[in-house]
Amino acid sequence: MKKSRGRTGRRRRRKHSKRFMDGVNCSHKLEYIKLKKWLKERGFEDNNLRPAEFWGTGRGLMTTKALQAGDLIIALPEKCLLTTGTVLSSCLGGYIVKWKPPVSPLLALCTFLIAEKHAGEKSPWKPYLDVLPKTYTCSACLDPDVINLLPKPLKKKAQEQKKMIQELFRSSKAFFSSLQPLFAENTGTIFNYSALEWAWCTINTRTIYMEHPHRECFSLEPDVYALAPYLDLLNHSPNVQVKAAFNEQTRSYEIWTNSQCRKSQEVFICYGPHDNQRLLLEYGFVAMDNPHSSVYVSPDTLLKYFSPLDKQIKAKVSILKDHDYLENLSFGWEGPSWRLLTALKVLSLGAEQFPCWRRILLGDVPSARNEQQALGTAAKICHFLIEETQHVLLQISQLKRDKENLQPQLALVEMLRSEDLRILQKSAEILCNLNSATT
Repeated sequence: MKKSRGRTGRRRRRKHSKRFMDGVNCSHKLEYIKLKKWLKERGFEDNNLRPAEFWGTGRGLMTTKALQAGDLIIALPEKCLLTTGTVLSSCLGGYIVKWKPPVSPLLALCTFLIAEKHAGEKSPWKPYLDVLPKTYTCSACLDPDVINLLPKPLKKKAQEQKKMIQELFRSSKAFFSSLQPLFAENTGTIFNYSALEWAWCTINTRTIYMEHPHRECFSLEPDVYALAPYLDLLNHSPNVQVKAAFNEQTRSYEIWTNSQCRKSQEVFICYGPHDNQRLLLEYGFVAMDNPHSSVYVSPDTLLKYFSPLDKQIKAKVSILKDHDYLENLSFGWEGPSWRLLTALKVLSLGAEQFPCWRRILLGDVPSARNEQQALGTAAKICHFLIEETQHVLLQISQLKRDKENLQPQLALVEMLRSEDLRILQKSAEILCNLNSATT
């Protein structure tokens, strides 16, 4: 007969569970001690937030007191922010001002990060650089084998993102070479592709939005970036609301919460109402149970359910293209999107109903038969995507066994695809009920 664990055992279990949920305080680690000291020298002191490791989100910030809606989470002084102003006041400034055609604000920041990382101990930004991720998992950094496992629309965007960074590198080589007088080592070795990719991902995943007046030494691309040390440890949750802006009076970047947060819990902010494909593309992570998540239907997948013998198919596709109804067609937690059903209704029109296409775009239903056909095709597409997703999940399981070095990347895509599968299964259930109701 088993002994009862008793009250002490239950209390110990609860304590362990609470600690597990709350995260492990990391403020004693040398890298964070140095960062806090560095920030203090620039006018930032904060006793309400602690760096911690959390199950599910990894590194983040925990609160040392309960937060109520309307409370200030963090106020980071302007002196702590890394902007194009910081770059221009560095030794790079003179070279940027002279260079023609002007470099973009983004390239200026990338160049500064690479140069400061190369400077090592000599860099005044070293305490911040030391806590930045060494590698990133946004789509452009994924292995080609992993990119092939992404949903079609995301795979296309990931490949475009990769090409964009490659083009930025190609077009920046001459500018990097012009910086040779600043370095003993060859600039080609310092400003290599992997260094630029790391710097680009740092800016793309970690900057806050902050508008700066246009300077003549920069191209016309928007100058809206600021790296915010310590503040950038705050993770995203789609279920919280915050207000964030630069306060001109206090000269600090402030974040205020509109949600409650228990003491010792992780403090979240919201990067925006992004679905998981956008989060993976831009930030390199996936949020589970994301209410904004969608599974997108590519034009190829959509059109394979309609006969090429339909004499009006070219005209229908042309109409959808002209009115922007071939992109952003999706399934969500509430079933097929209005845009997807609208595209399906146009494509399902018979010859006699074809002149009614404008009414469909305005929200009208030309006939019960047309609606039934659209719902039936939506169900077929949904089932096809379920099978495709299940097949990809099997491929991921196999690759996880065969390629251990890709496990972190594969785990990320597995999370995305598993969430997609749940969305599609929910949509299939909704469509089944809708089809039953219309027959």
